[in-house]
Amino acid sequence: MSKGLYITAILACMATLSYAQTNNSLILKGNKLYEEKKYKEASQEYEKALQKNPNNLPGIFNLGNSLYQQGQLDASRKVLAAAAKTANNKDAKGQANYNIGNTYMQEKKWEDAVDYYKQALRNNPQDADAKYNLSYALEMMKKQNGGGGKNNKDQKNKDQQNKDKQNQQNKDQQKKDQQNKDQQNKDQKDKGDQNKDQQHKDQQDKNDQQHPQSQPSKLSEKQADQLLNALQQEEKKLQDKKQKEKGVPVRMEKDW
Repeated sequence: MSKGLYITAILACMATLSYAQTNNSLILKGNKLYEEKKYKEASQEYEKALQKNPNNLPGIFNLGNSLYQQGQLDASRKVLAAAAKTANNKDAKGQANYNIGNTYMQEKKWEDAVDYYKQALRNNPQDADAKYNLSYALEMMKKQNGGGGKNNKDQKNKDQQNKDKQNQQNKDQQKKDQQNKDQQNKDQKDKGDQNKDQQHKDQQDKNDQQHPQSQPSKLSEKQADQLLNALQQEEKKLQDKKQKEKGVPVRMEKDW
């Protein structure tokens, strides 16, 4: 929507309302300044007219329009709302609401603009400018809301569900990765312990080969007695042999 359309609509409204006060020199002077785009000076003339007659509808309406042109949108809305309230015919009320819609359009407050254009059309269903601006504001509001309506809400819910699902999958994957990492660490530790045990065993075997140790044999009691008797017999034979060599009698003594 171009700014030119706003200005055309406002001037048309001024022309519609100004006929009731053609003899009011202040209003006429303000209108002349407005057409010359001297909006501040025009506002001053309208304010002078309203000082003389606060209920002067053309003065109220045109003051709101001049404030709009100066970019004083909040002030313009207040004055135009007063014009809509003061107006005693639907056409004037419709024009005031239309111009309020334009102030919101300037600020890209599409929803508010839509409300006032609808009010304008309730008062004047044939207003082509209000229909056009309403259509435009609705389209912009739809784009602002990402498509709007139930479909947009469903899409947002679907997007959120997908996001939650993805987050859960990420958490599950992280948990699985951590479990795999823990298992790998455990396997490496077990393997390391096995290597240490094997190294220790290999070193022990090497030491045993370098320094063999005799292992005492374990004899049974019977075997011990037999070994002792054999030793005694050997000892007896040795003594007998020595005695014979010396020619002395052999004396048997029990050593055990």
